[in-house]
Amino acid sequence: MRILHTSDWHLGRSFHRVSMLDAQAAFLDHLVATARERDVDAVVVAGDVYDRAVPPLSAVELFDRALHRLADAGVPTVMISGNHDSARRLGVLAGLVERAGIHLRTDPAGCATPVLLNDAHGEVAFYGLPYLEPALVRDEFKVTKAGHETVLGAAMERVRADLAGRDAGTRSVVLAHAFVAGGAPSDSERDITVGGVAAVPTGIFDGADYVALGHLHGAQTLTERVRYAGSPLAYSFSETTHRKTMWLVELGPAGEIEAERIDCPVPRALARIRGGLDELLGDPGLARHEESWVEATLTDPVRPAEPMARLAERFPYTLSLVFEPERGDDDPLSSYAQRLAGRTDQQIAEDFVAHVRGGSGPDEPEREVLRAAFEEVRVDAAVREVTP
Repeated sequence: MRILHTSDWHLGRSFHRVSMLDAQAAFLDHLVATARERDVDAVVVAGDVYDRAVPPLSAVELFDRALHRLADAGVPTVMISGNHDSARRLGVLAGLVERAGIHLRTDPAGCATPVLLNDAHGEVAFYGLPYLEPALVRDEFKVTKAGHETVLGAAMERVRADLAGRDAGTRSVVLAHAFVAGGAPSDSERDITVGGVAAVPTGIFDGADYVALGHLHGAQTLTERVRYAGSPLAYSFSETTHRKTMWLVELGPAGEIEAERIDCPVPRALARIRGGLDELLGDPGLARHEESWVEATLTDPVRPAEPMARLAERFPYTLSLVFEPERGDDDPLSSYAQRLAGRTDQQIAEDFVAHVRGGSGPDEPEREVLRAAFEEVRVDAAVREVTP
């Protein structure tokens, strides 16, 4: 069976205030054309169809057109909701569109009810695990500890139990939207940390022939059978080095896997440039970036006059301007920035407690209070995101 694995469309999202709607439409044209030209048997979309719970009408229309074209092409499509989607809104009319071969899996309670497709070698069961917000699904999975590993593990136990009851030789594909250990994040994914831990081990998916992951925006191979498709478009300058692709996966008769990367259309190259303003404007080696979307980091010790206007004369598609003046190691501003780099909110809060106490940091009960406070804020934001 030939499977086209994609994820993280984020329809409706912009890039530094530049609309990406035309680029998203071009990607969906490419997706449908690839499905036709490569005789794809199934398209899987591993979450974050939209960029927010209530997407703009233009994004909904784009999604609607894509589904019509996939249905017209006779290509079954299986998709799950991600942490950016409203599962309930995305799942509206799921029963009706399923008749057209579009299978929406947005309800955690249905994670062990597969979409069954056939090829010349028998049945393939597609299990859709929508994004599982631990605090919201702990009762469904009857777990005492609300964490990503716990709820995903419980969901996979249901999947394995269903698969065990099927004919021997039934192959399986699992769609999941999660942060799996070994994956490299970028700046454009929303944090899904719970209690300071977001990543789940790849072994949690043991038993599946192929795991189509979504959430991280870089295409990645964690194991032969566990892969991220990544986003089809760049949504942050941290993705400058990404090669945006889809996975074309060949699932053999005994579960063998062969995978090929299919490049996605690139609307405009990204570039990160760094240096003093005069240096950037005069460096002939930067000519290759003059038609790119640019993030410029200025290192001038004093902020230059009208830097964006001057940069735009040479780099008309400059979208982001960052100031990082070069400072000595003894500069207090430099040392403060270094202390904060790479630290979590929890660590910064603990450092603040130590600072105001004159060196004595929080004890373990106080750390737990801080963890609970950060977690309450994060979960409240997640609930508000998905509540109609």
